[in-house]
Amino acid sequence: MVQQEKPTIAVLGGTGNEGSGLALRWAQAGYRVIIGSRNAEKAVRVCAELNDVLGRAALTWQDNPMAAQAADIIVLTVPYAAARATADEVRGSLGGKILIDATVPLVPPKVARVQLPEGGSAVAQMQAHLGADVRVVAAFQNVSAHHLRDLAHEVECDVLVCGDDIDARDTVIGLARAIGLRAYHAGPICNAAAAEALTSVLIAINSRYKISGAGIRITGFEADPHAREQ
Repeated sequence: MVQQEKPTIAVLGGTGNEGSGLALRWAQAGYRVIIGSRNAEKAVRVCAELNDVLGRAALTWQDNPMAAQAADIIVLTVPYAAARATADEVRGSLGGKILIDATVPLVPPKVARVQLPEGGSAVAQMQAHLGADVRVVAAFQNVSAHHLRDLAHEVECDVLVCGDDIDARDTVIGLARAIGLRAYHAGPICNAAAAEALTSVLIAINSRYKISGAGIRITGFEADPHAREQ
């Protein structure tokens, strides 16, 4: 059997905690990963740090439009306030592609309080804004950024994957599994509201119990939740 070539992944907001952690994990798993950023100096520094962790030059960087153009899959990990502007900046390169949106509508300073936008979901708003030609998938909202950057640490958090395109959800589940995470089909894009809201709940738990990596687990499955689908 001919092995399929891994897709190229662009992580927009890849200099931030969540984005750089995901980028590092995918690069370790053998994907070509491009850090997308508006800040060249910061992008150079973060790429150097991540490549140093891996011991090889696995990650590169480009500005957001170039990164999105070069990638097969785009991951949006910028803060909620910058999400739509960033998507519009690369919109010309999104047609027919999967956009993984990890946006959480946190409203500082009360980030431990659920504050969903009008319509109920930031990612559902993004799908409506970009149109059906872009396959938007919500994922990774509840994963600890701190633990992602520590390759020696198992990330004890399952991933809820929401989207209107089932094949796109399958692809994202595969990307999650490639970095050691369990991921689940969690329904259409409107269900992303649940994952977005859970992030504020987990922040509140972290604060109350003085921990840094509260996560979620889905019970009722065998060790591999996709074994029954093979």
